[in-house]
Amino acid sequence: MKFAHITDCHLGGWRQQELQELNTECFKTSIDNSIKEKVEFVLFTGDLFDSAFPPIETLKETFGEFKKLKESGIKSYVIAGSHDFSVSGKTFLDVLEKAGLCEICKYEENENEVILIPIMHKTFYIYGYPGKKSGLEVSSLKKLKIKEPYEKNFRILMLHTTITEAIKNQNLPIESISLSELPKADYYALGHIHIDFEHEFNGKPVIYGGPTFPNNFKELEELRWGCFYIIEVNGFTKVMKKEIKLKEVISFEIEIGDTLIATQKIIKEFEKNDLKDKIVLLRIYGELKMGKPSDINYQEIQDYLNKKQVYSFLKNTSKLETKKTEEIQIEFQSREVEKVEEVLIKKYEKENPSEFNHLIFQLIDILNIEKQEAETNITFEKRLIEESGKILGAGL
Repeated sequence: MKFAHITDCHLGGWRQQELQELNTECFKTSIDNSIKEKVEFVLFTGDLFDSAFPPIETLKETFGEFKKLKESGIKSYVIAGSHDFSVSGKTFLDVLEKAGLCEICKYEENENEVILIPIMHKTFYIYGYPGKKSGLEVSSLKKLKIKEPYEKNFRILMLHTTITEAIKNQNLPIESISLSELPKADYYALGHIHIDFEHEFNGKPVIYGGPTFPNNFKELEELRWGCFYIIEVNGFTKVMKKEIKLKEVISFEIEIGDTLIATQKIIKEFEKNDLKDKIVLLRIYGELKMGKPSDINYQEIQDYLNKKQVYSFLKNTSKLETKKTEEIQIEFQSREVEKVEEVLIKKYEKENPSEFNHLIFQLIDILNIEKQEAETNITFEKRLIEESGKILGAGL
């Protein structure tokens, strides 16, 4: 038996058109390679889309890839992630399932326990529970129950969450769950954290399978490209990481003290490299002694790179400081904006206790809902009010 593990595609997430297209191409590559490897099924462990309601063009492309899997006789098993999960319970993952292109893992939940309902694929039992915003799934994961006999079947557990063992050396103040608190499985198919993490727990593989393409500037710096996994089970479990390298990433980190000469300094560094068809990352740092940040001529830099036919150019000036600037420090490093939000909100809750604080994360999730193509402003506002009303009605 052979299957694929694909996760954290974040389709529709990039604002830059060329990177959004590259993100889609990386996803297509993972699908094409899964078909070529003749897998029997594919596990999608969350954040297939970057939002619960992705752009229509993204949906068209995605539906086409799931159709290719179905026409190749390959099953698709899916859970939602923290980005494509919706507190209303309605996402386009449900549309994929309704169209017969995938099957979403089901569960029954009450105050005391969460019973995972298996999807049976021959001798494989597949279980899953969705990810939610800001780690809200963790409390439910601590109540997971599986009733089927463990010894008789190969058990796969699909989760979109933070495993404590994956962040134990990072000192991040985020919700997590230890592997010892989860039901036993023969393969732990994980999504959510975009890191290279291959681990074993009681001799069984624990794999964060993605992302298929980096999702922001920092991830492009650190990961450089995406990946997915092919798993072969034949008496033992063989884990094979498949890297997706469609474009080369080249990074520049340049210290600037005088912005009046910064433009030429940056271009001179670029001249030392072949930049054609590459993703160029520029991180500028330092304390300014002369000039101001706006003195850097980014248009001239962009024009130079256009002549060199770069594929895409991204810049980051977060560490460029003026001498008198007061810096607000967040005392941890994180790759995702939602992790920063979580820390700031928890700090607010501590300083401003209230019985309504538990609603903050859910309301933020609602406010992330995007206006759909052809949807009128009145209809969109009504939908926002209705969804907010559900949260407020349940919480008050």
